[in-house]
Amino acid sequence: MTRRFFLIPLAVFATAGALAGEEPVGFNRDIRPIFSDTCFACHGFDAKKRKADLRMDSFEGATAIRTNGLPAVAPGDLSRSEAWKRLTSDDPKKVMPPPEFHKTISAAQKETIRKWIVQGAKYQKHWAFEAPVKPDVPQISNSKSQISNPVDAFLSARLNKEGLAFSPEAKPEVLIRRVSFALTGLPPTTKETDEFLADKSPDAYANMVERYLASPRFGEEMARHWLDLARYADTHGMHFDNAREMWAFRDWVVKAFNDNKHFNDFAVEQIAGDLLPNATKEQIAA
Repeated sequence: MTRRFFLIPLAVFATAGALAGEEPVGFNRDIRPIFSDTCFACHGFDAKKRKADLRMDSFEGATAIRTNGLPAVAPGDLSRSEAWKRLTSDDPKKVMPPPEFHKTISAAQKETIRKWIVQGAKYQKHWAFEAPVKPDVPQISNSKSQISNPVDAFLSARLNKEGLAFSPEAKPEVLIRRVSFALTGLPPTTKETDEFLADKSPDAYANMVERYLASPRFGEEMARHWLDLARYADTHGMHFDNAREMWAFRDWVVKAFNDNKHFNDFAVEQIAGDLLPNATKEQIAA
């Protein structure tokens, strides 16, 4: 069966305006972490703490014309970007972040900001609100690369860039152990190992993975991670360590993974399952 994996959407990286030969700088990946650490405390969304009435967390705020006639960030133009002038100033009264803030921006970070401005200073929403974009699969000319699926192509492209190569493929008995622990949290049984080793078809690995995906243990292992994040517990904790009736939610999460429930339904039913029209007992338990 084909599984939908619950993946966090990746940021969509800006490409327009990139200089030839330069890797595009992405706001969420490269710029937001720098600004969050050094700028947003004084120039972020909190109006009560904002200084100089400047917002650097939004395109509208950063590009608004200031009293000196220049914006903090002029897309594509360093000479008109007041923020860039402040970041690179030697004057302690003008440099940003100010010395008393006890934060510094490294030379490498400044270079990243420079590229970002030159490339058009594109902003992005929080990653959760950016629609994921499927990138083109790299074309690998190296015939020695172990390319069996598109993910391998991306890995091979990066390895080639770093002058590295894939490690030799693990032995079958090692592969099944890795898959078994990853998908069920348990080591493979002797029977499962023998079945995999006896399968000489080209699809032996895929067949082995599918068997584990079809196992009830798959849902239990996946649910374990989700329930940890949801702070699931069968008791109230150290102060009142008495039991509480939470097993129905636990079983619902396990079943959701084993049934390959769509993530949209998975989220909606947990947030408002009891408010759905003609809600089922399972939806109410969720």
